[in-house]
Amino acid sequence: MLSYEESLKILKETKALIDGHFILSSGLHSSKYVQCAQLLCKPEKASLICNSLAEKIKSSFKDFDLILSPAMGGVIIGYDIGRILNKETIFSERVNGEFKLRRDFLIQKNNKVLIIEDVITTGKSSLECSKLVSSAGAKIVGYACIIDRSKGESVIKDKIVSQIKLDIPTYTKDNLPENLSSIKAVKPGSRNL
Repeated sequence: MLSYEESLKILKETKALIDGHFILSSGLHSSKYVQCAQLLCKPEKASLICNSLAEKIKSSFKDFDLILSPAMGGVIIGYDIGRILNKETIFSERVNGEFKLRRDFLIQKNNKVLIIEDVITTGKSSLECSKLVSSAGAKIVGYACIIDRSKGESVIKDKIVSQIKLDIPTYTKDNLPENLSSIKAVKPGSRNL
């Protein structure tokens, strides 16, 4: 498994961790943004991260049937982890602002489901996915992500396994530090399109 330092180095080399003033999908502001798409477009580096995360998942979640990922951010990671662990992998998509299963994807009753994302900050997308699992009569075994930046404050109360935890401060619009308020904010997240 990759160490924290090795994982951080890969994120920086691939420009998956960038500096600036960002408005996150949650509406919070941050001086750093994690753009996992930059990591995932470099397969040799992404493979190192996903293989390491797969090892952590195997250690933490002994028995599950299905991987569910929220589109867009979790699709590639979910697929790659599913390939490594030989697990069926599906994804949800937003339809009129809500996650739905499309493309004839199905969660069977009593399936044990692992939800995989690229980044967990508030846990909102993962929690939205969990509703799909519950409504199918299936069970969530836990959550996994490349980067956990929730600082333990996620709405997710179950176990989160991550490749790396980053403690990146976030701020409300009304409580910005001076170094951020002087920089134009950008909204790079998928919910901001």
